[in-house]
Parts: sequence; C-alpha cells; structure tokens
Amino acid sequence: MKPYYRTVFIYLLLASVWVYFSDAIVATVFHSPDAIILAQSLKGFAFVGCTSLLLLLLVRADLRRIGQVNQQLRKSYDQTLQGWVQVMDVRHKETGVHSLRVTRMTVKLASLMGISGDQLTYIARGAMMHDAGKVGIPDSVLIKPGPLNADELAVMQQHPVIARDLMQDIEFLQPSIDIPYSHHERWDGSGYPEGLQGEAIPLAARLFAVIDVYDALLEERVYKKGWPEDKALSYIDEQSGILFDPQVVQLFLANHPEIKKAANHPSVF
Repeated sequence: MKPYYRTVFIYLLLASVWVYFSDAIVATVFHSPDAIILAQSLKGFAFVGCTSLLLLLLVRADLRRIGQVNQQLRKSYDQTLQGWVQVMDVRHKETGVHSLRVTRMTVKLASLMGISGDQLTYIARGAMMHDAGKVGIPDSVLIKPGPLNADELAVMQQHPVIARDLMQDIEFLQPSIDIPYSHHERWDGSGYPEGLQGEAIPLAARLFAVIDVYDALLEERVYKKGWPEDKALSYIDEQSGILFDPQVVQLFLANHPEIKKAANHPSVF
C-alpha cells in the first residue's frame, strides 16, 4: 500500500472508531440535554486535538521513510559514480584510486575552509568527477608516454568542456560542475578553458587545483616520475599568488599532515 493511502486509511479507521464509541459513551453516561450538549462539545474539541496529533505522527513517519529512501538513493548514486570514476582512473593508467584520494583531501581542505552540508557534498562529487571529460579524449593523447604537441594539447584541454556538457543534463550533478569545468583555471589567468583570474574562479575549483597538482606531482605517471614530497610542497608554496589562490595555499600548507592523512580515510567524508 502506498504511504498516502496508508495514512488516509489509518486516519479514517481511527476516526470512525472514535466517533462510534464516543457517541455511545456520551449516550450512556449523560442523560440531561445540557450535559449531552456539553459532552458533545468537549468530545469535538478532543477529536480535533487527537486527530491532529495522529496526522502529525503519521505524516512524520511517512516523511522519515521518504527521507530514508532518498538517502539510500543518493548513496547508490554516489557508489555508482565512484565505481565509474575508478574505471576512468584505470583507463588513464593511474592507480585506480587517484580520484578517491584527491576527493578525500579536497573535502578535508574545504571543511577546514568552513564549508559544510550540501556544499561539501557538491564539492566531493565535483572532485570525484574532475576528469570525467577525459572519456572523450582519444587514448593516443590521454596516455601518450611523452609531452603533447600543440594539437594534442588543444585536444586535451577540451576535457573540462566535455565534462561540463556531460554533467549539465544530470540534475544531481549540476551543482558539482565547478570543479570539473574550472579546475585548470589559474589564479593569474593563465589557465583554461576560460582564462579566469583570481576570485572569478569558483572557490571549489581553487581548492581542488591545489590538491590536484600536489597529488599529480607526487604520483608517477606514464610521462613522468613522482616528485619527493618536500619538492612538491615547495612548488605549491612558490606558485601561491601565481597559479593558486594564496589563501588556499596557506590553509593547505598549515594543515598538510591532516589533509594528507585524509587521503587514506575509508570514506569520502
């Protein structure tokens, strides 16, 4: 039985029982017309109060069930998303957990920035989907074991646009587009796809850019060896105010051990 049918059925059943037995009790206990009128009035007030409470309980129970179903649905969406992205990482010849790792660190950095609630969820999904647009990049470019030429670089730089186009028609991913579309924008305006500068770059993308570059520097790829951690941290510091938001860099460096630890956390949050 659907929830709204169940609510109406329970209400009608209990209201009918109330009317039948309360009328019988009034007729049995009270005999004078004035007493019966008074009892009927009090019975009416009691009926309104009790049925209002009953409706409140029934509606709250149904809303709780709906909330649980929605939460489970969102969890299923996120698990599907996570699985798909891990497959993408493998195709990109990465470890298979790169996207999970940068997502966890980005969520930690964003929470240190004071972001919470739905906004943190949107950031997590955006970080997870940051390279979704690479699904449209040919393998000859995506996993080329060496530097890209100008034409190949132009093709690679289309992946944020491809990601935006993929995500903008998926309702639950629409609030998460900032990172996939803008994470290659740079503080000084030298990035792509739009060449945004400074605070014109969405905050989520500015946060993720630091994490993504840090993780990419440490990780061995088909076209490079991984950097030592101290060298990667020095690079992030040097690029503060050039490639990266200075405030984000400062927060990252001040909390680096905690952020690094979050990379291996069993869950995103």
